[in-house]
Amino acid sequence: MKPFEIKKGIYWVGVVDWNVRSFHGHTYSTKRGSTYNAYLIIDEKVALIDTVLGSFSGELIERIKEIIPPEKIDYVIANHVETDHSGAMPALMKLCPKAKVYGTQKCKEGLYRNYYENWDFQVVKTGDTLKLGKRTLTFIEAPMIHWPDSMFTYCREEELLMPNDAFGQHYATSEHFDDQVDQCALMDEAAKYYGNILWPLSSLILRKIEDVQKMSVPIKMIAPSHGIIWRKDPAKIINAYVSWAKNETKKKVVIAYESMWGSTAKMARKMLDGMADAGVSVKLFDIAQSDTTEVIKEMLDAKGFLIGSSTHDNDMLPSIAGFLAFLKGLKPKNRVAAAFGSFGWSGGAVVSIEKELKEAGIADVVPSISCKYVPDVDETKKCYEFGKEFAQKI
Repeated sequence: MKPFEIKKGIYWVGVVDWNVRSFHGHTYSTKRGSTYNAYLIIDEKVALIDTVLGSFSGELIERIKEIIPPEKIDYVIANHVETDHSGAMPALMKLCPKAKVYGTQKCKEGLYRNYYENWDFQVVKTGDTLKLGKRTLTFIEAPMIHWPDSMFTYCREEELLMPNDAFGQHYATSEHFDDQVDQCALMDEAAKYYGNILWPLSSLILRKIEDVQKMSVPIKMIAPSHGIIWRKDPAKIINAYVSWAKNETKKKVVIAYESMWGSTAKMARKMLDGMADAGVSVKLFDIAQSDTTEVIKEMLDAKGFLIGSSTHDNDMLPSIAGFLAFLKGLKPKNRVAAAFGSFGWSGGAVVSIEKELKEAGIADVVPSISCKYVPDVDETKKCYEFGKEFAQKI
């Protein structure tokens, strides 16, 4: 793919990674691939906003060469240390050794600890600016969205926000803009990105959006560092972030379970029947066979969670235990949850699940339901009624 203009004199020079299928140490599945976006601004001075994953350094440099010789780059803006955005810096900086690097103090520290290079670094804070000529870049610190070093870069003349990981998606496509792609797929990937990476940072994200709004920063385009560029309707993704950050939910329940010999699975399906008959949308996942990334995405807007497991060694089965450990780190708020499961001679799983749910910050954990061995006719009816009653709480 050739570089392309997103605004007059501002070029995408990034990389499409068609084949990546996992991210963040295999905790995040990327079934639609991803992109590593970098942006080159040509003015009286030349600035490159972010780079790409190190293994794609050659592609980045070749795209830059199609526009200008790399040695003409005056500034490299590092919005984020993480190596999918900074990995190409060592190779690039060899070609433009006089370029000054701009980023936060934490970014300076992180880049050094990753690459051990003494680049000419300018530390910036919120409100600091960099004059390129006709255009001026303004920097906005965004710590913990999603790393301590993160910042946004804003070009007021173009009303263009380049927020690195914020508002992004893992979405490989030959198209470039939001109005060129399937909207369901786009928002599906945006929700997955938020749910699996940014959900625990919701209070910070909401505060940062409010801060930017107070700065009277008009935004006509958002160019993130993953996925497509929002040019037709940037308010769509901003409003979605506000809703997700407020933990707004729908009349929906996610059932996630792990079953040893099928009894817990029978309970789950019967509770689903009760909830569905009560008019609540339900999603059912066997965690041992499901993509955790997709499950978390479905939980992002669900009001209720039902978590189940057979008891083994007086505790949960290992897949659901790992899933709950991940969910606990995401800190979901304003939810209703319950535990369920079958057992043989002891029933420790539901006790452990309830404990994990409360430690995840879910205040409304309703009493659990369990059965010994295989649910009989009466217990099956109780599961159905439990589903209907749980639906009323939703």
